[in-house]
Amino acid sequence: MIILVGDVGGTHTRLALLEVWEGHLQIVTKKVYRSADYASLEDIAAEYLAAVDAKCKTACFGIASPIKQQTCRIINLPWLVDAAVIKARLELEKIWLINDLEAAAWGIAELDQDDFCTLQEGSSDASGNRCIIAAGTGLGEAGLYWDGTCHHPFATEGGHAGFAPRNALEFDLFKHLTKSFGHVSWERLLSGSGLVAIYHFLLMRNMQPVPAWLADANHEAAAISQAAIDHTCTTSIAALDLFVTLYGVEAGNLALKHMAMGGVYIGGGIAPKILPKLQDDAFLDAFNNKGRMEPLMQAMPVTAILNENVALYGQARYAWVQANAV
Repeated sequence: MIILVGDVGGTHTRLALLEVWEGHLQIVTKKVYRSADYASLEDIAAEYLAAVDAKCKTACFGIASPIKQQTCRIINLPWLVDAAVIKARLELEKIWLINDLEAAAWGIAELDQDDFCTLQEGSSDASGNRCIIAAGTGLGEAGLYWDGTCHHPFATEGGHAGFAPRNALEFDLFKHLTKSFGHVSWERLLSGSGLVAIYHFLLMRNMQPVPAWLADANHEAAAISQAAIDHTCTTSIAALDLFVTLYGVEAGNLALKHMAMGGVYIGGGIAPKILPKLQDDAFLDAFNNKGRMEPLMQAMPVTAILNENVALYGQARYAWVQANAV
């Protein structure tokens, strides 16, 4: 069984073909496209299938947007993604659209031990619900309900819930961002653009100019995080420290709301790049700092996902399960 999958976002669309082989999923081929260069997802998918000279009858796409009746609109793109239209264009028999973080949640079960990094061991007999939070271009959150036998992933849009500042510095940051956005969601902070926003807020607060090395950078977020890890810029260090702390806070919020005694997963493109910072005390201190619930938090396993293909595996696994459902 060959499955066409795609991780669809406002900046890039990653397409792949996965094969079910002896009960496991294997990536056959994969390619990344600039989303804005195309008029629709079906245009990209048709070009991809022609380039790899392949045909398939089953597809699943993970999309960074709420899915309603197998249609959705993607933020920052003038696309209406419609499963029926894609099905007809690609001559598919079966197709599903799912949320991108729901796809990542489905993909966890397909990963190997080397694809994870343990941040907190948690209880030795940990079991129950799980959740996943993933900072990247945006902030995704999803849950995995435990029915006593297996986990059932489900989507949320928790990244768009309101940010709650805890101290004077964070209140100042909140007020600063309110001027630009009105509603300040967690995604405004826990994303690539969020790290940049935190950095520029600290520059403003300290009355410092934008340094030349950052003005010349092609990717501000990557440059700031690398400068912090290399200890070459004190403002970058402070920005990444605050970012990591807030990441821990919101991961803990999500874990409490899902009662994630079975584990909390840190996904997304940022986590592997700042792994040394996530392994510092600041992240877990913020995660566990829930007052009377601190012992409960410390019992939750916390794990970073290192495999960038987790969502692709998840889309294929979802399609495989649905195609074989009775």
